[in-house]
Amino acid sequence: MQQADICLLLEGTYPYVRGGVSSWVHQLISGLPHYRFYLVFIGGTRQSYAGQHYQLPDNVVGLETHFIMEPRQFSPPRARLGKAKAFAMWQQVLARFNQSEQALTPQQLQQLLDELGQRHGLSYEDFLYSEHSWQILVELYLSRAENQSFVDFFWTFRNIYSPLFSLVQIANKVPAARMLHSISTGYAGFLGALLKQRLGVPYLLSEHGIYTKERKIDLTQASWIQDRHFALDTSIHKKMENTRKTWISFFEQQGKTAYQSADRITALYQGNRERQISDGAPADKTEVIVNGINLQRFAQARQQRPAGVPKVAGLIGRVVPIKDIKTFIRAIRVAVNSEPELQGWIIGPTEEDPAYVKECELLIHSLSLQQHVKFLGMQNVAEILPQLGVCMLTSISEAQPLVLLEAMAAGVPCIATDVGSCREIIYGMQRADQALGACGYIIGIANPNQASTALLKTLTDDDNWRRMSEAGYARVQQYYQEQFMFERFNQLYETLTTWQA
Repeated sequence: MQQADICLLLEGTYPYVRGGVSSWVHQLISGLPHYRFYLVFIGGTRQSYAGQHYQLPDNVVGLETHFIMEPRQFSPPRARLGKAKAFAMWQQVLARFNQSEQALTPQQLQQLLDELGQRHGLSYEDFLYSEHSWQILVELYLSRAENQSFVDFFWTFRNIYSPLFSLVQIANKVPAARMLHSISTGYAGFLGALLKQRLGVPYLLSEHGIYTKERKIDLTQASWIQDRHFALDTSIHKKMENTRKTWISFFEQQGKTAYQSADRITALYQGNRERQISDGAPADKTEVIVNGINLQRFAQARQQRPAGVPKVAGLIGRVVPIKDIKTFIRAIRVAVNSEPELQGWIIGPTEEDPAYVKECELLIHSLSLQQHVKFLGMQNVAEILPQLGVCMLTSISEAQPLVLLEAMAAGVPCIATDVGSCREIIYGMQRADQALGACGYIIGIANPNQASTALLKTLTDDDNWRRMSEAGYARVQQYYQEQFMFERFNQLYETLTTWQA
């Protein structure tokens, strides 16, 4: 295999998940054909992924796939002491993960590479069964979680730190490339830090959403974590359940270590850049590179807009809780009272969270919306956009949604929650951009009444609809074309690979 120019580190996205970040990755690889890419995909368990959804471009020279939450094969349990030196290193690493104020040092990353999972160091069996490991576990419990169930703490400890053994194993085998590019912090970003330490090549870190923030949202909503509190604690200001805090500290440390290891860090908009800095990214490493789209791809869609405004609201995205599909459904219920012909189309993959899909289906039935709300699954976005009167996004977290830019390129007004860069996409970034006019409305999170009001204002005023349609197209044309994005990343790649040369 020929050496890659860029080793892309991908967590839970391309090429096994459709849409969103995956679409962006495919766009980036295809748009820079003069670079050779090697892909390292990290997922939880293989059951979570149905298969490969993208045909890899010709400039992808290799793909390796790892599932770091899969059960590991190891020898039967037996009594063992463990190596004191290796566990002294491990205790220092755990202290960083449980405090997360400071990133792991290069020396600690090297020690992980040299010793974690190794028989001469800290083997996985020693992590599971040794006396030293038990002592460290008990000390952590007594110092941080003595009012929590020990059984809960025990399994949380194992579940959190077991994947580190897999990441180190991966890092020690990934072939050399001229530079690294991780598309998130988290496990992929931490792998980037390990590879940077091992290979000594430049490391670029790009974030769409802020990974640590999104994991905090997930953990806050997680039903698998039971909020148990000590029986005698009657305070109405009970602290966050320790399991959640432990996971959050873990992800915070992964992010901080990735930020410190990276040579350059990109965000999609200024708000996320500021969040990166507050989370530990050195300000002088950071910059903003906005998303871009191919206007020509949507030229026909724009020409096919009907003369009248279609009474159809489309939500294009994955059917998962963070997209808050339920608020979209409830907004349709309210709006249908005033506009009986209104249709709500949910356009996107449904395989990621079947339980949530079922909840949405039950909500549709309970609100008697079977004739008004439809799941259409994956569709060709360019073909379906002319059929929409409005593109609606009810997410509780976003970065810079491509779907809004695509809708604007097709001349479709947008309604979106006030998350990520949605406000500047719809109303404009600075004075010249804002002068183009609004291309839709911003609404509050989880507010179906406000969403339905915006929906009716968009679909029942033809003149306003056309003004917003033209404003959206003008904004994409001036600020969000993919060629602008390709030029910025090409410049970054050239700079970083020149450092290595």
